[in-house]
Amino acid sequence: MPHALVTGASRGIGRAIAVALSRRGDQVAVHYGSDPAAAEETLAVLHGEGHRLVGGDLADAEVAQGVVDETLAAFGSLDILVNNAAIAPGDDTYHRVDETDYATWTRVWRRMVDIDLLAVANVSHLVANAMIASGTPGAIVNIGSRGAQRGEPDFPAYGAAKAGLHALGQSLAVALAPHGIAVSTVAPGFIATERQEVRLAGPGGEAVKAQSPFGRVGTPEEVAAAVLYLTSAEARWASGAVLDLNGASHLR
Repeated sequence: MPHALVTGASRGIGRAIAVALSRRGDQVAVHYGSDPAAAEETLAVLHGEGHRLVGGDLADAEVAQGVVDETLAAFGSLDILVNNAAIAPGDDTYHRVDETDYATWTRVWRRMVDIDLLAVANVSHLVANAMIASGTPGAIVNIGSRGAQRGEPDFPAYGAAKAGLHALGQSLAVALAPHGIAVSTVAPGFIATERQEVRLAGPGGEAVKAQSPFGRVGTPEEVAAAVLYLTSAEARWASGAVLDLNGASHLR
């Protein structure tokens, strides 16, 4: 039975990924940053048995080590890592360069880079080396963003961190292929998660939907379906790929 760690799985995209993996028959470690109650809700809707909760702020390197160690202690080994935990754009992280004071600018940049890029690098290092030590061929999937390619003028740290994440995934794909570990990235566009409900229902909601010629936004389940493929044995040859999942709202 495959074992998977999904970071940031307490709600939204992470929850959908955890559910999809469990439906396939994987045992899942549901990671949460600061909301154990929401993570418990995710745990309750998973299929099968033997799943685990693991919590902690992955921006702290020692805490990240503890999260991975706890997961390995519970499962014995890991076959899959999904790096989903991130700070998403929102009112509290707005930092357009010509409208933000320097103190806010530096604070938001530090936190976003710590979570959206450096934490992913650290967790990937820990899990990859655990896979290598146990001789386990595996898969690492990073959840990137359309914003890495099109730019994020209101949230430049987010766009930059996600661009770095895409590059990190490709670097790891080359380094880890000799160990049988595939690394890929999903780059979603706008996704209809709980935190986006107000925006989609508001006056600008239709304009957001109109970004795609399909006239809608994506769903967490569509991201989860991509992760299911990229963590399957059939997707080994897709290692190094960055899969655009944005309904043709941004082409490159």
